[in-house]
Amino acid sequence: MTRRPLAAILIAATATLALAACASGSGDTGSSDSGSADGYVTEGKFTVGTGEPAYYPWVIDDAPESGEGFESAVAYAVAEQLGFAADDVVWVRSTFDQAIAPGPKDFDVNLQQFSITPERAENVDFSSPYYETTQVVITVEGSPAASATSIADLKDLLIGAQTGTTSFDAIEEQIAPTAGAQVFNTNDDAKLALQNGTVDAIVVDLPTAFYLTGVELDGGKIVGQLPATSGGDEFGLVLAKDSPLTADVTAAVDALREDGTLDELATTWLGGDAAPLLG
Repeated sequence: MTRRPLAAILIAATATLALAACASGSGDTGSSDSGSADGYVTEGKFTVGTGEPAYYPWVIDDAPESGEGFESAVAYAVAEQLGFAADDVVWVRSTFDQAIAPGPKDFDVNLQQFSITPERAENVDFSSPYYETTQVVITVEGSPAASATSIADLKDLLIGAQTGTTSFDAIEEQIAPTAGAQVFNTNDDAKLALQNGTVDAIVVDLPTAFYLTGVELDGGKIVGQLPATSGGDEFGLVLAKDSPLTADVTAAVDALREDGTLDELATTWLGGDAAPLLG
């Protein structure tokens, strides 16, 4: 490979910097550091990332621009808090791993049920949490658990969960079934046991409950949420590491929590009759 003279390299670099200095705000939309002067990827737009595809009930029909689905609705609510009109929200797609990997981002925020963890926070910023999961009992049609409306109704049934999870702890602490909590290595093992009738019900977090009963289980049914479950995962909006927008986005999420908007959206898209509270 031919080496360029140092002088030529310096001249080229100087020319590049001069061109950059003359640029008028359009910037490289691949990085939050090279976007608009106020820190957004594109000036005058709020760019939101989500999965490909994005799943129910977080996004309805894989169409986040509709504003339907919990995370889609949250994104538009945050945008409004930040002063953006709905027409100024731009959606992009990324994988889960791409969004939380270190490096430049082509979005201002990303929502894909990202649990806030110290490990991930080394690579990206998080807003304050917009949702905390709860633990949910699910079953299938025809199971003895299908008609349960209270924790007492579950006491004499076989209830299982993946070992080492908050779901397993919730069975032992809140349901305390007569036969003890049934142990499985993975959620897939627990799901198979439920489908085969080896157990009457299993406990998973609410997002997993919606997915399993809506997509994977034949005749899947949500029995109900366990009350006051501690240790749920907190979901936050992902931003580029040290993003200048993190404080403003967090303030927007906090305002939506304080005025009850987040609870209202959770009830609309994640709660209601689909996940009644077990007493």
